[in-house]
Order: sequence, then C-alpha cells, then structure tokens
Amino acid sequence: MSGKHVVVQGATLKCKFSEKPQTDILKVKSQNKHFANDKDASKKLIATTKETGQTLEKNTFGNCKLQPTGSSYKPCQAVITQWNGPYEKVTLSNQGKILVEDSKATCPIGGPDCITVDKHGQKAELSKQNVRNANDMISNQINPLVNMAEFRESLEDHDAICK
Repeated sequence: MSGKHVVVQGATLKCKFSEKPQTDILKVKSQNKHFANDKDASKKLIATTKETGQTLEKNTFGNCKLQPTGSSYKPCQAVITQWNGPYEKVTLSNQGKILVEDSKATCPIGGPDCITVDKHGQKAELSKQNVRNANDMISNQINPLVNMAEFRESLEDHDAICK
C-alpha cells in the first residue's frame, strides 16, 4: 500500500462515460468506526468495498454517453455494484476491504471499472509532532516568514502552560 492513499469520506469520484467531466462526492455509509487522516476521529471515515448502491452525494455524474436520447443523453443514475482494486491485506469490521486511490467501481450501465477516484479525500493536517520533526533549514527555505526554531519554542512554551 506504500505510496497509495486510503479513500475516505468526501472523496470525489468520476465516470469515464460522463458527457462532461463531472464528479460526485463519496459518502461512507457502510461503517462508522474506522477513520483516517482525522486527528479527532470524527470526519474522515475510511471507504471500503461495501460502499455500494447509491453511496454518492448526488448519485449522478451528469449525462451518460451510454444512454443516448436523440440529440442528447439521459441523466446518469450512479449506482455502484462492485469495487475492484482495494487494499487486500486489511479487512475492516464491516467485512469490507479498504479502498485506495486507484480502486475502481462498476456501474450496471458503464460496466466494470468505469468509475474512478478523482481525489482520495484526505487533507494534510499539521500536527505538533510535524513541527517537532521539521528540519529548520528546509522549513525556513519553504516559508521564510516563519522562523521554525522560534515557532517550535513558542509551541513548547504553550504546552508547558497548558499542563
């Protein structure tokens, strides 16, 4: 799984048969215990192969090129029937395998692997441990407005006061 991100609540998916490239947001409905990339364990539920049926926010990717109606196309009604390419080495409590950024879904109209992950849904969150582990010279080159040594000191002082 190295180098691949876990797909979480809020990931965006897209269908290769959408008339105009359009995405929809994945909603994790199959479990409420396992979180990733969320220090408070309250927002980023891990998506699994059990995210089937109508598990998207709008359940559509716009108009479907596989459903022509004269000069246009019928609206897509996104229904996921199966996921392919999950991380196979872990099974969560809902008996689902973890979805990763290159997992693909099957739709009854588009067929296997027509739905792909556009964005995995994770966001980088800076933690105190990241600041403690940061290389001062590199950090100061990336962001010269912040003196990392001083910032780290103020963080330690804040922690001492709060204890």
